[in-house]
Amino acid sequence: MAMHPALLNIFNKRQVLKIISGLNNFNPQSVTSTIKAANHGGATFIDIAIEPALVRLAKKLTNLPICVSAVEPEKFLPAVAAGADLIEIGNFDSFYAQGLQFQADEVLALTEQTRTLLPNICLSVTVPHILSLDKQVQLAEELVQAGADIIQTEGGTSSRPNSSGTLGLIEKASPTLAATHEISRAISIPVLCASGLSDVTVPLAIASGAAGVGVGSYINQLNSEVAMVAAVRSLRESITLANKSNIIA
Repeated sequence: MAMHPALLNIFNKRQVLKIISGLNNFNPQSVTSTIKAANHGGATFIDIAIEPALVRLAKKLTNLPICVSAVEPEKFLPAVAAGADLIEIGNFDSFYAQGLQFQADEVLALTEQTRTLLPNICLSVTVPHILSLDKQVQLAEELVQAGADIIQTEGGTSSRPNSSGTLGLIEKASPTLAATHEISRAISIPVLCASGLSDVTVPLAIASGAAGVGVGSYINQLNSEVAMVAAVRSLRESITLANKSNIIA
């Protein structure tokens, strides 16, 4: 696996916490706040928009590994040259509101193109939740063959909970939890459960077979860095609790 040394051990222990600033968030101030919260709250690595200037900014702010997300393979090259440690095909959530969807053959083609351009860097690929669960599993298996190092699940932004409170949080996370459960049993590489998670549902993600979680809006919707740090810490504590409680699939 072409993985950053600092990440490999944490993935193996199933304690990964990725904080996502947003695929379309190119605001340096906003990204800075997210990075600081991730850094001080105990995150494992950070996922930012694919802009070399943002990568350089992130490298000045933290020693945590930096991941960049995009759906255009050629954009990875300057970001990696700027210091990105990982790359991610996906974080498709921001596209759904625009009416854009990515089908299995498109994601597979993007993966193959990216691997040709960058054969050695750690590559994470998101499986679109718009596919049925059996098709998600099939695509994940094909992505592994195409050279993916990490498979990421999604589904939270399109979930419409019927309940409030804790039950609503579980309903919101159910699509990505279901995908994680099915995919993690079909492939041998780590699965990162992302999209629509909170401190309530992070333990469920670990129990579903995830090696870790990716969280964005739960952090970025907060209006102060103090609150953001506290939220990251609560996520970290949830992962620790999940592992200590042995609620491992």
